[in-house]
Amino acid sequence: MKTQLSSKPGDQIVLAHGGGGQLTDELLRDIILPRLDEPPLETMLDSAILSPTGNDRLALTIDSYVVSPWKFPGGDIGRLAVCGSINDLAVVGARPVGLALSLVLTEGFEKSDLEHVMDSIEHAADEAGVNVVTGDTKVVGHDQGDGILITTSALGRISGSHTLNPDLVQPGDVLLINGPVGDHGLAVMMAREMPRMQTAVRSDVAPLNGLIEHLLDELGHAIVFMRDPTRSGLAGTLADLARSAALHIVIHESDIPVRPETRHAADLLGLDVLESANEGKFLMVVRPHAAGKALHLLHQHQLGQDAAIIGKVDDDESLAGVCELLTDIGGRRVLTKPYGEQLPRIC
Repeated sequence: MKTQLSSKPGDQIVLAHGGGGQLTDELLRDIILPRLDEPPLETMLDSAILSPTGNDRLALTIDSYVVSPWKFPGGDIGRLAVCGSINDLAVVGARPVGLALSLVLTEGFEKSDLEHVMDSIEHAADEAGVNVVTGDTKVVGHDQGDGILITTSALGRISGSHTLNPDLVQPGDVLLINGPVGDHGLAVMMAREMPRMQTAVRSDVAPLNGLIEHLLDELGHAIVFMRDPTRSGLAGTLADLARSAALHIVIHESDIPVRPETRHAADLLGLDVLESANEGKFLMVVRPHAAGKALHLLHQHQLGQDAAIIGKVDDDESLAGVCELLTDIGGRRVLTKPYGEQLPRIC
């Protein structure tokens, strides 16, 4: 008779491993990346930059979407899947060429709901100016899935030699955000945890490539880095940037835009709005001489009307690799990536 060995505590995957925080980093570092020793993976950017084709370079990204519930105030899994991949291309300076779409449907999922999701995919792709050029559809048993899961992969083209990378960030550079943070994560969390409650919180999910292309055309090499703060939120993105650039970043809490209803929802759920996911926001680092123009250009666009300068990079070598938040009450808080995830399955 065979004895079945049980796994030790900590030997199994938990939901928090997918949260984009410290546990995700450990999973990548200890298990996944060592077995995929490829140069494009070393930078850990939102998209891989591939070899040049003529005067251009290609960018490739892929993401899976497991959000629950699949429909939430301000969007649904279809819109999220298109915008998420397009935004990952945009923040590395790539213009989308085509989108691949994979659907995993659970037996019993309503056809009318699938039509709703596909309509959202169509509309979001039209907004982003990209076509779905290939795809795949699978169906699993009613006890093997959770309604609908989507994977999208996007290919983009980077023209010229401009590179966006944390290595280019230097003391004096200025950090901007294109609008209020935390909306997406809190909208999903409220829909899941308090589905009967009426709330004004809505996801910010939107394709950012049009706005980012305009900024790159106008500001060029004055933009040195961009990142969309999705899982782990703005706090996680800033912590990653400080560590990757090996520089000290100072952020002013009073300058970070947050909608009152989003802050209220975060307080209600006992969550940190800075760790809540965004799907229509991007952090941008620019040279100091371009900060004013960057803010002006953002304010002229629908997706940047509430943009703000939120901080800068300084030359304090004793705090290199640290991002500090100067709080509203005059204190200092070191921003770190959350250990796991405040709530799972928000994207």
